[in-house]
Amino acid sequence: MSAVAERRGRGPVGERLRLSDRMRRLLLEGDTEGRYGGHSEADAGYRMTMALAVGCSQPGRAWSPADFHHALIYTPTVGGAWARRLRERKGSMYAEAKLTAMLEKAAGRVAVHPVIRCRDDAVEALGGIRAVVERLQWSGRRGGDTDQKNLTARLGLCERAGGIGHVVSVRQLAELMGCAKATAEASNERLKENKWLVLVASGAGKDHGSRWELRVPDAARAAVEGGARPGQLPAAGGRGAGTVLPVHGSVRTDTAGLAGVMAHDAFHRYAHGTSGARLLTCLDPVDGHDVRQLAAATGLHRTTVVRRMRGLVEDQLAVELEGRYYLAPGLSVPGRLHADGPVLSEAAERRGTAGLGERRRARHQRERVNYLRWLTERAGRHRTRRPAPVLVPDGVVDPDTGELLDDAWRGWDVRDRAHPVWRGQDRAGGEVRACA
Repeated sequence: MSAVAERRGRGPVGERLRLSDRMRRLLLEGDTEGRYGGHSEADAGYRMTMALAVGCSQPGRAWSPADFHHALIYTPTVGGAWARRLRERKGSMYAEAKLTAMLEKAAGRVAVHPVIRCRDDAVEALGGIRAVVERLQWSGRRGGDTDQKNLTARLGLCERAGGIGHVVSVRQLAELMGCAKATAEASNERLKENKWLVLVASGAGKDHGSRWELRVPDAARAAVEGGARPGQLPAAGGRGAGTVLPVHGSVRTDTAGLAGVMAHDAFHRYAHGTSGARLLTCLDPVDGHDVRQLAAATGLHRTTVVRRMRGLVEDQLAVELEGRYYLAPGLSVPGRLHADGPVLSEAAERRGTAGLGERRRARHQRERVNYLRWLTERAGRHRTRRPAPVLVPDGVVDPDTGELLDDAWRGWDVRDRAHPVWRGQDRAGGEVRACA
């Protein structure tokens, strides 16, 4: 134990300062899992130090700047290597000021985003995100319906992971959404642009998925909590941002039910499609909804609602009575929507889309195998340097004695056959020339 630690009445670093287990390992062992890799060693060091600052700013575990300086600069911890190099280059005062600024920035971020201490907090936070997603009206004309499926799939991943952070590849996401890989990539870009997603670490060039975090844009949250008028955009001009549902309607897309049916063959684009899946998850076995309510809940045109509902009724997935639509009894037990295999499989057979989802998964598996093979071949391939061209041919110089045999090369320094140099004067008495 150091003298400074004894004066402060603290034990070894990371014990009495109440760091979490993960942050304690990061401080004492470094980034062993590769979570904070950057474009360079300095970038990776800054990211890891910022992560430590966030871990040292949690409520109930907040460190003082002096404690942070002592642990990273004046203690030989692996996690403080970047801070100690900064001190060597720019001095102690600069390094301490830099770490203090990083600690204040982390404290501000933690204050805005409340900490999740247990799984109950995670479930509550994800429930709030799900409520905002269901409260918004996602228009299909701007890719909103695909974005809603994207967020629905990610909510399920976050619930299993126990927080807003999750790892998923594009192909895995496309399989969960029941769409093509390019469609999932375009949806990711829209959601990143509209602040729904944050890319923490890219999985490009690796054999695992990217690391993401789920967010709720401030504009969307304010619009939902503020009771904006129907049709008002949370983010002006934002693609896929969604509009707020009418206050009078309790009809909403059940995202939990949507997650269970959106990847089924019955809702392939050549069958009932995404709009059919969204309409089905709006239905209830007891409370019927008319076309106007379903159109308001999904953002679809009335004619689209009528056409899709007619197909759902034909395949016995919904029931129509006096202009109101109900969920079919075969799908309503247990809970609001139960993705019953035989009923949906029969609908897929009737629409001619049975097996298309399995074909997509098999294609993605082949692509994964080929990609891993390519990574292995690239790692094992040794790049050979292209030999320099030889300008002086064989026979010009005797290899044993070094005597010049060809008078045409008299006056040239041909010791380097790739770069002969003119050392003498030409016959006209000109200046010495060099041949590079």
